Amino acid sequence: MKPIDLSLTISESIPSFPGSPTPQFIGWSDIKKDGYNLELLFLSSHTGTHIDAPYHFVKNGLKIHQIPLDRLVGKAVLIKLKKSKNTPITKSDITLFEKKNGKIKNHSSVFFYTEWQKNLKNKNYFTENPGLDLSSAKYLTSKKTNLVGIDSPSIDLGRDQSYSVHHIFSKNNILIVENLTNLNKIKSKEFNFTILPLKLKDVTGSPVRAIAS
Repeated sequence: MKPIDLSLTISESIPSFPGSPTPQFIGWSDIKKDGYNLELLFLSSHTGTHIDAPYHFVKNGLKIHQIPLDRLVGKAVLIKLKKSKNTPITKSDITLFEKKNGKIKNHSSVFFYTEWQKNLKNKNYFTENPGLDLSSAKYLTSKKTNLVGIDSPSIDLGRDQSYSVHHIFSKNNILIVENLTNLNKIKSKEFNFTILPLKLKDVTGSPVRAIAS
């Protein structure tokens, strides 16, 4: 399979999570004056397509620079679901997939395509997005899942202000990747993935270059 870019392009106009700063690219050096171009970047560590380290919600959780590389590359299971606003991904959704395609193995990485990315520029993108409910989160936790990715801005439902699923996954050392795009271009139920965060010391998250192949 030809590599597929699963990452949003980060720009100053990319929609940002409510309360988070809008990215700014600040010119620092100019090729006419300095002989080269250089800019400063100001943005949240959870901008665009990004990974959440367990430290995001757990005091002593794994930090971005501590994530082993073998957890960021490998084979993944893709579950395609059409989910509208405020609609949860349930345990039943996952077990129905398993009945048709076989059991998801322990320690797997699981990606969810919900079609929500088409709403990226809509006002309700961050507030009414689909996400996992407690039943699906606990089920994936029971499988000692490595990583869970989704094409919405949060693994939690937009209306869940307590971030219940974030807490469950972070407590159980499960990595989270949010704001994925182009998952619809993956035609198989399994694919190879690469998730490359910046190796930033002691931080909770990082924008990533996410690739399917």
